[in-house]
Amino acid sequence: MALLIASRELDGVTILTLDGRIVLGEESSALRQKVKDDLAAGKKKIILNVDKVGYIDSAGVGMLVAVNHTAKSRGASLALCNLGSHFEGMLQITKLLTVFETYKTEADALRGLSK
Repeated sequence: MALLIASRELDGVTILTLDGRIVLGEESSALRQKVKDDLAAGKKKIILNVDKVGYIDSAGVGMLVAVNHTAKSRGASLALCNLGSHFEGMLQITKLLTVFETYKTEADALRGLSK
């Protein structure tokens, strides 16, 4: 199943709503490229809404770490929202929960990045 990426802008924040799996191959490459394109276009605040992500593998986690690092190195903010218990648990086990800005809801993420 391909990863569907819906993009929209709200109050100067780019929101990428993800639906599918973030796994090695086309899915993680597409998301990496989308974030890089947004950063290259000057976007400074990006939210990844992972509410509909059913599965993420180690390559997907690595890609998220890489795009988070790229965003920070360009002075941008990347936040994750709507993690769900599986996604949050995976980040907790890998000790990556503290690496990312995470929010319970998209509205919380918008408020957090608007500061």
